[in-house]
Amino acid sequence: MNMRFDNSRESENVEDRRGGGGGGGFPMGGKGVGIGTIVLALVAMYFGVDPSIVLNQAVESPAPSATSRPAGPPANDAESKFIRHVLAETEDTWQQIFRQNGKQYVEPTLVLFSGATRTACGVGQAAMGPFYCPADQKVYIDLSFYQELKSRYRAPGDFAQAYVIAHEVGHHVQNLLGISGKVQAARERASEREANALSVRLELQADCLAGVWAKNADAARGILEAGDVEEALQAATAIGDDTLQKQAQGYAVPDSFTHGSAEQRMRWFKRGMEAGQLAACNTFQARSL
Repeated sequence: MNMRFDNSRESENVEDRRGGGGGGGFPMGGKGVGIGTIVLALVAMYFGVDPSIVLNQAVESPAPSATSRPAGPPANDAESKFIRHVLAETEDTWQQIFRQNGKQYVEPTLVLFSGATRTACGVGQAAMGPFYCPADQKVYIDLSFYQELKSRYRAPGDFAQAYVIAHEVGHHVQNLLGISGKVQAARERASEREANALSVRLELQADCLAGVWAKNADAARGILEAGDVEEALQAATAIGDDTLQKQAQGYAVPDSFTHGSAEQRMRWFKRGMEAGQLAACNTFQARSL
């Protein structure tokens, strides 16, 4: 189904780097991190990842900086217009929710790129899927991911695409609220199993926050059509850790999950969608996920 944007504006916080090049290493923490290292570290964290958590300052010898053309204004193609509408919806919704809670919402930038691009968290690669970098407060998306969502993961529909953006913006909300920093500090002190469990709670909270956004945006501006929520749930199912692991190796290893099972991801999105309140998304105090 097509979302309705009759009452929606377009965001100005979109940076279009498509067509720009990118190679070599990228300075991080004063040293170079090679693209190969980053891809290996991040390809398993396919969706909604905070790259700085995974990289753990993986260091190689300094390499040449990546080069890319300066970002221009976003193109006016249908995909980028859709992105700008959805991002504007997240801006207007989270501005209101933050004001209601006595806080100020700082809008993130969304970067469109092709193949690879430089970020404050390292070199972003299309193979990583969409991701949020807390160090520069930007969401990065190579739009080829949406084609993969349709063909490989069988999750077509524009609200499935909007859910991806809303999930990443959910990570931005976590960053602004200080949640991401606390989780990262806890992960550094934890065992691998405990660190994975913390990552799952962080990711499920971002799914819940995507639901909170959808509920509030639809109530304010009527953006959803019949069938849209089912599209998001289908996307959540498609990128559950158990679904991805079964596709890759034929079985799932729950202790290695970093984003949550398909059932968990659907449950927390629905919880946020039904409640429409930040308080509904405290995955860190939930006894069961």
